[in-house]
Amino acid sequence: MSRFLRIVLPALVIVVWLAIASVGGPFFGKISEVSTNDQTSFLPASADATKVQERASEFRQASGAPAIIVLERDGGLTAADQRAATTLADRLGDRDDVQGVSPVIPSEDGDAVEIVATLTQSADTGDAVEAVRADVEDALPSGVQGYVTGPAGFTADLTEAFAGIDGLLLGVALAAVFVILIIVYRSPLLPILVLGTATFALCASILVVWWLAKADIVTVNGQVQGILSILVIGAATDYALLYTARFREALRDHRTGWDATKAALRGSLEPILASGGTVIVGVLCLLLSDLNSNKALGPVAAIGIAFSLLAALTLLPALLLAFRRAAFWPLRPKYGSAHPVLTGPDARGLWARVGRLVARRSRVVWIVCTVGLLAMGTGLVGLNADGVPQSDLVIGSSQARDGQEVLADHFPGGSGSPAQVIGAAAETDELAAAITGVDGVDSVVAAAKDAPSGTVPVTTSGNPGGTTGATPTVSRGDVLLEATLSDPADSDAAEQTVRALRTAVERVDPGAIVGGATATAVDTNDTGIRDRTLIIPVVLAVILLILMLLLRSIVAPLVLIGSVIVSFAAALGVGALVFDHVFHFPGADPSVPLYSFVFLVALGVDYNIFLMTRVREEALQHGPHEGVLRGLGVTGGVITSAGVVLAATFAALGVIPILFLVQIAFVVAFGVLLDTIVVRSLLVPALAYDLGRRAWWPSRLSRPAHHM
Repeated sequence: MSRFLRIVLPALVIVVWLAIASVGGPFFGKISEVSTNDQTSFLPASADATKVQERASEFRQASGAPAIIVLERDGGLTAADQRAATTLADRLGDRDDVQGVSPVIPSEDGDAVEIVATLTQSADTGDAVEAVRADVEDALPSGVQGYVTGPAGFTADLTEAFAGIDGLLLGVALAAVFVILIIVYRSPLLPILVLGTATFALCASILVVWWLAKADIVTVNGQVQGILSILVIGAATDYALLYTARFREALRDHRTGWDATKAALRGSLEPILASGGTVIVGVLCLLLSDLNSNKALGPVAAIGIAFSLLAALTLLPALLLAFRRAAFWPLRPKYGSAHPVLTGPDARGLWARVGRLVARRSRVVWIVCTVGLLAMGTGLVGLNADGVPQSDLVIGSSQARDGQEVLADHFPGGSGSPAQVIGAAAETDELAAAITGVDGVDSVVAAAKDAPSGTVPVTTSGNPGGTTGATPTVSRGDVLLEATLSDPADSDAAEQTVRALRTAVERVDPGAIVGGATATAVDTNDTGIRDRTLIIPVVLAVILLILMLLLRSIVAPLVLIGSVIVSFAAALGVGALVFDHVFHFPGADPSVPLYSFVFLVALGVDYNIFLMTRVREEALQHGPHEGVLRGLGVTGGVITSAGVVLAATFAALGVIPILFLVQIAFVVAFGVLLDTIVVRSLLVPALAYDLGRRAWWPSRLSRPAHHM
């Protein structure tokens, strides 16, 4: 290739990526425009709660989420307090983002009142609730406590908790990675090049995801947005570290940067593509999910990994070619300088000592590591991953959670968040009787389009079919009945009531379906457990097949998959113990084990791919035992650095006060460190050394006739 093209081609690559970053950068702050944190939008189409939500507008005016305002004074509300509440209700009714307001509803004990303000369908829930809370604060008489809770309140608190994703999360992750890279490379320039590559990959990912979300092709919520940022920064940095290590090696053997670049690409292309491909295939298995929130992450994460690969194999090589040896200043690799001695008595350094330990006591090392990991995994016995109440999703202060507790003290706990039953109009009386006969149901009303929003249009509790002046709406031969539950909508007791409610109404009308906030939580948790049971084995099978094709072996991939499974069990087991006995969390979402598994298996296999592809390369020249030691020695530093970087980036998720993300942050960060320090450094090399050529069966490396 001519000298002109050697200059123009890398420059063109850099210019193209600069253009992509300049266009994609502004979308960092805009992605929240196309994201939603409404729980019902992530339900599977087959769920009863989804079907009820889709049909609700047939029976009453289409609207947004209800915000429940509760005012309380210890010792009883005064007449002035009641007038202030009425004034507040009138003020809320004049808002453009509020569709309708109920009358002021006093509690039986006289200590509180409740107002239901139903938002408009077009209102931004977070902004609307913030404005309503400001109105409530302004209207409160001295000594009265006011809260905005209900579905709209919880959604607003969740949205506020996710607010740090656009800036705080990314800033913490980048700062942590920068510090680690400075320590690892002791170079001021190289960390900037590596992080620049990762940031440009994230810009491109967000740009594509934003437009796909805008076109309703993919769904984005706060957790998907946060995981995308962390995954891209972590993965792109990992791939960049692997390429950088190869480039540094090549600079010792090649005089020109161009020749070093070609050698580095030849050596790193296969493991980087294989690693990235493994992660992409792993996250795409989430498309098998019936839960839309899980399904949404699959293509979004795959897009992020694809751009991480592309940036690490195009932008970074172009940048390093432009700076050449200066990128490593002040520790520049000199042309013709000797490579570090990896094995034998002259080998020095940590990885040489680890290699000698593996060579002397390989069987003892892998047995001790396996027993230790299995012991950590015993914590799984106490893992509760069947779902948590919506009120516990936000860690720290939550006005909606506080308001829900006050509401439950003075009103039926499910006020404002009724269970919704759609059933045959001909069976209205029988359905109403069945509903009121379920323990945990306080009252039942029927929906009517001609009734003002937030009022009680048709009362069926105690008098099925009785009216208050409005006629229940009948659509396609069905009516919508709304049951107020005695317990808070997100409580375990309410979930049991909904399950009993479904059984009761199906006896009357087999086609009756139950929805609402509590049913949404029930269907979400049930579907999440089903997804977890299905997807985990599929991910294992797919990754095992990829490893077999990559390593041309059956035994080695089985060893790698087994090691990652044991490592995952250990990470989740320790996580369960920490969640229960240190943080005292109320439980975990069913998706926590699923997401942790997908990321730990896919990313944990990454490091094993980096190691074993190099071991195979060395074994072809030096034999299987020497190949293990040389592969361990040459990859030890870069893989450990990559693992620490990835653990730090996932740990950054912990700055977002969302229970799900904090748990994911701990399990994945701890699991990556286990993979890096124990599995990849000790367990896998010791097993590979102990098995010798048998690890590579049935490839030619397994045959005794094969020598270096």
